[in-house]
Amino acid sequence: MNKTPQYDGRDLLRLTTAGSVDDGKSTLIGRLLADTGALSSDQLASLAAQAVQSGQEHIDLAQITDGLSAEREQGITIDVAYRYFATPGRSYILADVPGHEQYTRNMVTGASKATAALLLVDGRSGMTRQTRRHACIAALLGIEDVVFAVNKMDLVDFSQDAFAAAEAEIVGFTARLGFRTRHVVPVSAKQGDNVVHAGRAMDWYPGPPLLDVLDGLPASAGVAQGPFRMAIQMALRPQTSDTHDFRGLMGRVQQGSVSIGDRVAILPGGRESTVTGILGPGGLPINAAEAGRSVILTLADNIDAGRGSLIAAAEDRPRETRTLTAALCWLDDRPQDPRANYLLRASTRTVAARIALPESRLDVDTLDTTPGGDKLAANDIGTVEIRLQDDVACDAYAACKATGAFIVIDPRTNATVAAGMIDHGI
Repeated sequence: MNKTPQYDGRDLLRLTTAGSVDDGKSTLIGRLLADTGALSSDQLASLAAQAVQSGQEHIDLAQITDGLSAEREQGITIDVAYRYFATPGRSYILADVPGHEQYTRNMVTGASKATAALLLVDGRSGMTRQTRRHACIAALLGIEDVVFAVNKMDLVDFSQDAFAAAEAEIVGFTARLGFRTRHVVPVSAKQGDNVVHAGRAMDWYPGPPLLDVLDGLPASAGVAQGPFRMAIQMALRPQTSDTHDFRGLMGRVQQGSVSIGDRVAILPGGRESTVTGILGPGGLPINAAEAGRSVILTLADNIDAGRGSLIAAAEDRPRETRTLTAALCWLDDRPQDPRANYLLRASTRTVAARIALPESRLDVDTLDTTPGGDKLAANDIGTVEIRLQDDVACDAYAACKATGAFIVIDPRTNATVAAGMIDHGI
């Protein structure tokens, strides 16, 4: 609903948010957008008019984010949406993902590119099974920083004891998940207490308000480090008299950086060459490009490469393999079929695959690893072995998210049935 901001040198945080149904996530996001000035006067006026028409005393902040008509009718979030807001020192891209267990698959999608998570807990009831599931998925996806907002404190009379009980439960459950930082903040999204501004109703709380906590998290800059990776989207060979010898490889730098003169390898296959040119936006030549930038590379050698190939640093390249071990989150309503042929898509490469029955699976209530047992069903998370029909160049997920993650497609329906993380234990 709010337009994308123009980033002006402020650092960027990619944030995912989730919570169980009725924890107040949509209201909290609406509060963040409204109180940080991310909404236009027209949007606020429209919301005020809706409140008057429905006889409400205050604007319904949840209406800011729940844009689908089905969401408005049911009072739940069922689709992933991206919101944008900023503070004086930081810009945010916030993936607003569903809370209902039926839509856990969307949580995986929304959290896959985030580096921090904002999870909601109802101050009256504490952590639900779905809250635990969301925390587990965040940890599995390599999110290092997590903030728990204990919401609806106004409904427990801003009780310090109620917050302490919720905080103890959160700390106890997440102790085994390995987050780098974990924060627990009491808030009332509806009334605005301790979201953007501190409220007097919780003067017993010694910490900063939620937005200050988010501003203090590390920025989303990890992909700038690490060895160079770029999945090729397209090979360009213009057929004009002055460019008949030109061959460019177009893609987006996924990790690290590349400069003219760098030695690179084209995978699968492993042929090496040297970068002789880099074209940036508008086809203008540049000397180097970092992660996140879309470029066209030219190489010293005429190597047959196109969509599905990966360009990597020659001295630190990913492995090529036809067998993968991965943590797999099953997304489809139809259970896994170990006899079926699936398609595995990693970056821009798609190959036929068969997925064995799980070797183990994760119990999201206890965080215990249990024997694999039967097929993975919707929302199950397990460790599997995958056999591929052709080579795939990949990294461990912990080393590079872009080349360590994949999706699984059912060729019979073209539906995405699973998302996985290579060499990632559960």
